[in-house]
Amino acid sequence: MLSFVAEVLASSGKLEKEDIGTKINRLSRRVEEFKGEVYNSIIKKYEEFIPSLKNGDDLVNQVEEISLEIDVLKSQIENQVQRDLRVAVTEFSELKQQLEQSTALLSVLTELHELDTALETNHQALLEKNYTKSAAQLSKAQHNFTLLKSRKGIELKMLQVLSTELTVQKEKLLYHLGEEWKQLAVWSLPPSPAPAKAEDLFGWTLKTELRLCNMMSKKKSDLEPLLVSILQGFAILGELNRKLKFFSQILLKYILKPLVIEPFLEVEIELQTNDAVLRFAAVESKSDHESPAKVYQKISTVLEFLYQHLLYVPLWDSMDCKEKQAINLAELLGGMIWEELSEIIIKNCLVFSIPANSSQLELYEEVIKATDKFEEKLKEMQFLQGHSTDLLKYAKNVNVHFASKKCQDVIVTARNLMTSEIHNTVKITTDSKISIPKLPSPEMDSKLVISKTSNVVPGDIVNLGTVKQLSSQTMGFPTCRISESTQKLVELAYQTLSEATSATTECAVQLFYTVRNIFHLFYDVVPTYHKETLQKLPQLAAIHQNNCMYIAHHLITLGHQFHCSLPNPLCNGTATFVDFVPSFRQLGTECFLAQLCTQRDELLERLSTARNYSSLEDADNYSAANKAVRQVIHQLKRLGIVWQDVLPVHIYCKALGTLLNTAITDIVNKITVLEDITSESADGLYSLCKTILEEGPGIFQPLLEESKNKKFQEEIPIYVPKWLKFKELMIVLQASLQELVDRWTDGKGPFAAEFSPIEAKNLIRALFQNTERRAAALAKIK
Repeated sequence: MLSFVAEVLASSGKLEKEDIGTKINRLSRRVEEFKGEVYNSIIKKYEEFIPSLKNGDDLVNQVEEISLEIDVLKSQIENQVQRDLRVAVTEFSELKQQLEQSTALLSVLTELHELDTALETNHQALLEKNYTKSAAQLSKAQHNFTLLKSRKGIELKMLQVLSTELTVQKEKLLYHLGEEWKQLAVWSLPPSPAPAKAEDLFGWTLKTELRLCNMMSKKKSDLEPLLVSILQGFAILGELNRKLKFFSQILLKYILKPLVIEPFLEVEIELQTNDAVLRFAAVESKSDHESPAKVYQKISTVLEFLYQHLLYVPLWDSMDCKEKQAINLAELLGGMIWEELSEIIIKNCLVFSIPANSSQLELYEEVIKATDKFEEKLKEMQFLQGHSTDLLKYAKNVNVHFASKKCQDVIVTARNLMTSEIHNTVKITTDSKISIPKLPSPEMDSKLVISKTSNVVPGDIVNLGTVKQLSSQTMGFPTCRISESTQKLVELAYQTLSEATSATTECAVQLFYTVRNIFHLFYDVVPTYHKETLQKLPQLAAIHQNNCMYIAHHLITLGHQFHCSLPNPLCNGTATFVDFVPSFRQLGTECFLAQLCTQRDELLERLSTARNYSSLEDADNYSAANKAVRQVIHQLKRLGIVWQDVLPVHIYCKALGTLLNTAITDIVNKITVLEDITSESADGLYSLCKTILEEGPGIFQPLLEESKNKKFQEEIPIYVPKWLKFKELMIVLQASLQELVDRWTDGKGPFAAEFSPIEAKNLIRALFQNTERRAAALAKIK
C-alpha cells in the first residue's frame, strides 16, 4: 500500500517506474536478511570456529552495495521528494486560506443579518412602547456593529451607514424615554433666579412640587409598569446614571437643601388615583435654625416617598443572563446625593446645634442618637452603605466641635470688643473685682491650699503667720479709668478659662490657647485699628495706657489662678501668661510717651512765638510773650481736664509735671542767655514768670474733689524739677546787685544752688550796667 507522500507524488505524475516506497521496503528486507547472515557468520567464527574468510568478503561487498543504494535513495528524496512536498503544502495552505475567507464572509453575513434583525425588532418594540425590549435589541445591534468593525475587508461606506442608523435609533429611543420620563416624574419649580429679599424667598420656595405618576402600560406580553420599562431602558443604554444625576441635583437644590436651611418648611405628601405628589407647606417657627431631629424627619419623609413610588424598581444593567448585574436605584441615588447632603446638614444644622457651654454637652447625646437612628433608617432603605459616615462622625466629635465653636465665638467677641469705642470707660479702684465661676478644688496631694473665692482680688487682709500683714491694696490696681471693652475682654478671658477647667483635655488646651490668642490679637489689632485717634486725642492715649497696664496686671496672676484646675499638661506649669506682661506694659507706655512728645512739641512751638523774651519794654514784644505764656498755661490746663480722673494720680502728676518742666526750662534758658535786660524788660519778665508761678500749680488737679488736690499742688517741686530754679529766676529779676551777691554766698547760697557761675554772670551782666560794683560782684561769683 502506498504511503500518503507516495500517493501525493504519484498523483502529480513525478515518480519513476519504481516508487521510493517500494525501494525502501526492498532495502529493509535486504538489510534484515543481511543482519541474519552477519549474525550467522559471527556465530560460526567465534562460537563454532569455522573458517569463513571468503564468506566475510562476500558480506563486506554486500554491505557496500546496500550502502550505495541507500545513498542514492537518500539523494533522490532530498532532491525530488522534498521539493514536491513543498509544492503540496503551498497548495494546501491556499485551500485553507480560501476556506477561512469563506468562513469569515459567512460570519459577516450572519452578523449583518443579526444586526438588521435587531434594528427591525427595536423599531417594532419602540412602536409597542416596550422600551426594555427595544433597548435590549439596540444594545445587541450595537454589539454586532462592534464585531463588524473589527472584521477586515468590510467596506467603510457600509460601516458609516450602519453607524449613522444606530445613532439615529438610539437617539430616537432616548427621546421617547425622555418624553415618557417627563410625564412620570413631573417637576414644578419656582422661577429663576431666586429673589434677593428674604421676605420674598418664602413664597418662592413654596412653589416647588414633585409629581410621580404610577401609570400602567398594557402590552400584549404582560402588564409591566411603564416606570420599570423606562428605567430599564435607560439602564441598558447606560444613560441611567446621567438621568439620575440630573434628578438628584434638582432634588438637592429645590427640596432637600431648603428643608435643612428653612425651619418654616414642612413636607406634605398627597396620594391620588394614579399620582403621588410631594410639595412644601408653611409652618410657624420661632428659631432661625431647625433642630437636627426635625431635619432628619423631613429628609426621611422625602426619601421614603421616593423609595415607595420611584426607587423600588428592580433593574439590570443588561439583558444578557450571563453578564447582567442588578442595579439598586436607592443605593445609586444615595451615592450621588449623600456626600453633598451630609455637608449641607453639617453646615446648616449640626453646626448650630453645638452647645454654647460645657454644661449643655450632655444634652447633645440626643442629637447623636437622632443622627445614628437617621442613618440606620437610610441603610434599611439602602440609600446608605457601610458602617460609618461623615455625618455621624461629626456628631460624635461634639467635644472637638464644641471647643472649635467656643473658641471661634470667643475670638469673634474679643475682636468686636477691641474694635469698639475706647472712650466708653469704667472706673477701676483698688477694690474692683472680677466675678468668675467657683473653681473646682485642686487635688489634696499638695500642701498648697487655694482659697475658694470667686473674686480675683481678695478683699480682706492676708495673714502671713507673722506680726506683719499685707494690706488688701498690696496687689491692687491703682484707681483710674479703663475702657469698658477692655474690662469685658479680661472678664471674657476669665470666663473662658473657667470653662476650660470642666472641659476635656483637648478642649481645655484649645480654650487655654484661645485666651492667649485673645491677648495676641489685642496687641496687634488695637494699636492699628485705633491708630489715628490714639495719636490725635490725649484722653484716648491715656485710656489706652491704662488698658494695657490693666491687662498686664491681670496677666501676672491669671495663669496661676487656674493652673491647678486645668488638666495635663496645663497644670504642670505651662498655663502662664507672664510672658505677655513686658510687651503690654511697653505697648501702653510707648503710646502715652508718643502723646507726651506731641504735647511737648506743641508747647515749645507756642513758646517760640515769644520773640525770645527780649525788649519787653516794647508793647508788641510783651504782648507776644504774654500770649505765648497764656497759651502754654491754657494747654496744660486743658490736658489736666482731659486726664483728670482718667490717669492714676502719680502718672497724672508726673505727666503734667514733665510738660510744665519743659515749658519753664525753655523760658529760663532763653532768659539766661539774654545780653541786655532793662529794668522795664525785667519787670515784664517778672510779670510773665509770676503768671506761671500763680497759675502753674492749678493744673495739678488729678482728682475731682478740689480739697484733695491741694496736697499735689503743694508738692509741685517733686513733679517739676526746675520749679525752684524758676522761682529763683524771679527773685533775680527783682533783686539788687548786693542781694544777688548775698544769695550767692561763695557758691553756697540759693542763687548758686540753681544757677551755674556762667549763668549767674550772664544774668548780672544783662541786668546791671558795667560798673566797678558789677565787676566786684562778678569777681565773687566763681
